[in-house]
Amino acid sequence: MATSARKGDRRVRKEAKGLVRTARRGMHSRAFEISKETRTEVLASARRLEDALAKDDEASNGNIRNGLSELDILVERHLPQVGKSTTREYAESIGIALFFALMLRAFVVEAFKIPSASMIPTLEIGDHIFVNKFLYGIRLPYTTTRFFEFRKPKRGEVIVFMYPCDEEKDFIKRVVAVAGDTVEVRCSKLYVNGELVVPELSPQECQYWDLDADKRWIEESCSLYSETVEGETYNTIFSAARPQDDDERRSNPLGSYSRMSDIHDFPTHSMPSCRDTEDRERRDRDVIDAATGQIVELTPPDKVCAPRRHFVIPPEHLFVMGDNRDNSSDSRVWGPVPVKNVKGKALFIWRSTKGSTEWDRIGKLVH
Repeated sequence: MATSARKGDRRVRKEAKGLVRTARRGMHSRAFEISKETRTEVLASARRLEDALAKDDEASNGNIRNGLSELDILVERHLPQVGKSTTREYAESIGIALFFALMLRAFVVEAFKIPSASMIPTLEIGDHIFVNKFLYGIRLPYTTTRFFEFRKPKRGEVIVFMYPCDEEKDFIKRVVAVAGDTVEVRCSKLYVNGELVVPELSPQECQYWDLDADKRWIEESCSLYSETVEGETYNTIFSAARPQDDDERRSNPLGSYSRMSDIHDFPTHSMPSCRDTEDRERRDRDVIDAATGQIVELTPPDKVCAPRRHFVIPPEHLFVMGDNRDNSSDSRVWGPVPVKNVKGKALFIWRSTKGSTEWDRIGKLVH
C-alpha cells in the first residue's frame, strides 16, 4: 500500500511540474491577450506550487495536490489552448488516435474473418485477413458510392465485396472474368474467352476441415489442382472423385457418363441471378436483361464436356468463383458482381484460429 502511495505521489509531482512549465510558457506567449491581473494571479499560483514541490514531507503532498488543482483551473480558464490537464491531453490523444483508426478502416485497410470453406485452400475457416480498400479507389463507407476509381479488379485477384443479393453481407471470392469476357463452366472446367484455364492435378494428398450443420468440425477429402490466370498461380480443390471422373470422360467422351448430374453448365437460357435464390422456376420464364449479362448459344458439341453456351460478362461487372469449386455459392449461382460492390483486395492473414491459434498461417499472403 505504501509503495502504491509513493508511486501516486511521484505521478502527481510530475504532473505538477509539467503544469507549472505550461503556465509560465503561456504567460510569455504573444498568442494570447492576457491582462496584468490574470498574469499576476496565474504566476502567483505557479510559485505556490513550485514552493510546495521544493519540499519533501507529508504536508507538502497535500499542498501539491491543492496547488495543482488551483493552477489547472486557472490555466484551463485563461489559456485553454495551451494549458490542458494530463487527463484531457490523454482523452484528446485517444480521440485523435480513434479518429485516424476509423479513417484507416473506412478508406485504407479493414479486417475481415473467413466464415466458410468456399475459399479453401487459399483461405480457411477462422482466418482473419486484412483487405486493401484503397487499391481500387475511395468509396463512401457502407455504400456503393465511389469518389475516385484508381483501377478495377483483375482476373485472379481475391476480393471482398457486398453480396449482390444482400448488401448487408460481405463475401470473398476470386475474380475469374471481367467485363466483356466470356465464361464457360463445363465438367468442372473453366473457360475464359474460349481458352481453358488449365487445371494441373497435384499428387499430394488433399484433406480439409469444414463445419457441418451442427457447427462440428469434420474432415473432408478432396483433389488439389493449380490454375494460372494473368501469370498468377493459385490452388483450387474439387471433389476427391474428380481425377477418376476425368479419366472416365477421356476414355468414353461420347458415351453415357455415370455422373451426368455433376456436369456443370448454365442450366437455362438466362443467367442465374439473385431472384433465382427465391424463385428458381421463374428463371425459365423470364427474358434475360442486358444489365445482368447475356447467355450465348454455341455450336452443338461433339463431346459431353465441350462448352455448349457461354456467359458474356456485362459492363461494370465481375464473374467470381470460390477456390473450393464444388463447395462454393458464387457467380454460377447468383450471377455477376457489380464493380461498385467491391470493397477491396485481400492482402494477408494476420490471425488464424480453429479452436487454437494456427501459427503457421499468420503472415501468409493471399494470392
